[in-house]
Amino acid sequence: MHDITDLESRGIPGVGVASTEFIPAAAAQAESLGFDAAMVFVQHPIQDRDDDEMRALAEAAYDKIVARVSMS
Repeated sequence: MHDITDLESRGIPGVGVASTEFIPAAAAQAESLGFDAAMVFVQHPIQDRDDDEMRALAEAAYDKIVARVSMS
């Protein structure tokens, strides 16, 4: 969240990507920072996924990420 806030403050569009487990934490950070960062959430967990599964998650999120960064 801090990275996206920093990028946006410098005029560089950014989108945070995290797993669904972190939705409440992202909301809390946004409130704390006073900045509602563009976020895309993917299925949790991710740490035990193999390369093909990670590619599938990335491909599924790609259009959402591009759409969010285009709105910035």
